[in-house]
Amino acid sequence: MTGYSRITHATVHLPDDRQNTHQIEERLRRHSPGLRIPDGLIERAFGLRERTLARPDDLPSDLAARAATTLLRQAGLDPADIDLLLFAAVSADVREPANAHIVAAKTRLACPAFDVSNACNGVLNALQVADALIRTGRHHRVLITCGETLSRLSRWHLTRATLRTGLTSLTGADVGAAVLVEASEVPGIRASAFWANSAGWPAATLFDPQHAPHRPRGLHVDSDRLLASFLGLDEPVRLWLKERLKEQRADVGALDLVGVHQPSVPFADTFCRRMGVEASQVVTTFPTVGNAAAASLPLQLALAAEQGRLAPGAEIALFGLASGASAGVMLIRW
Repeated sequence: MTGYSRITHATVHLPDDRQNTHQIEERLRRHSPGLRIPDGLIERAFGLRERTLARPDDLPSDLAARAATTLLRQAGLDPADIDLLLFAAVSADVREPANAHIVAAKTRLACPAFDVSNACNGVLNALQVADALIRTGRHHRVLITCGETLSRLSRWHLTRATLRTGLTSLTGADVGAAVLVEASEVPGIRASAFWANSAGWPAATLFDPQHAPHRPRGLHVDSDRLLASFLGLDEPVRLWLKERLKEQRADVGALDLVGVHQPSVPFADTFCRRMGVEASQVVTTFPTVGNAAAASLPLQLALAAEQGRLAPGAEIALFGLASGASAGVMLIRW
């Protein structure tokens, strides 16, 4: 038994290509001539200025493998030093086998590997799994990887009837990320809790065309219905966090960093206000990256590390919010 686990490294791979909202709107006008798209619609609605784009031949596993390779180099580790690889993302190369095996092959890992899937909460749940396996002594060093190519879910052929559920698809980003969790003698991942309102699952869907051939193709997000699916989840999150911090004789304002899933600027801002989180505690990524889905939280950790905001002992809260609907919060000491 090792006792505890902690996150020791977080890295991100951001593709070089970008697509700004003017380019997105121009392309939408070309493919949807029946719509009147006012200039600046996407930025006003979501807060997006530009999003990251992978190369056309890149797969989710490629982005994840690049982030993982960078992490191993930064940590001074060999592939043989990792004893479990997890892949957690909305995007996927394949439905069979687990995408984790593809990432492992591309990074020359020979350890066990499997996928963790829970929409945009995939990485947060992978941290939950890694923490549990390390605490029980089954694994010592777990590498969590994520590769998102959400720009490929963009729906360019929209009508007035489908605009409401299709516009959100134009904010998806392409990102690779990796997080290393290791056994520790002192608590790193200190506490976590998760909630779900599974009746809200129809609010955001991406049906598999092979297994649900008669369901709508592509990403469909009913923003009003999705927001409604989270009502009732935010209060237990707030109360749980308040109680855990009270045990430490602290409050939300004392946290050094707060990571929150960012599907849009208004959504993230509203959630932070309800939690009592100040803007200065958050690394804002959505305006210049887009919706990074499951890569959102490791992206924020990696950027915070680059900015020198993750000093040893830093107190961090990670908030996960995902269609389904599900919510989670994790308290971490760096």
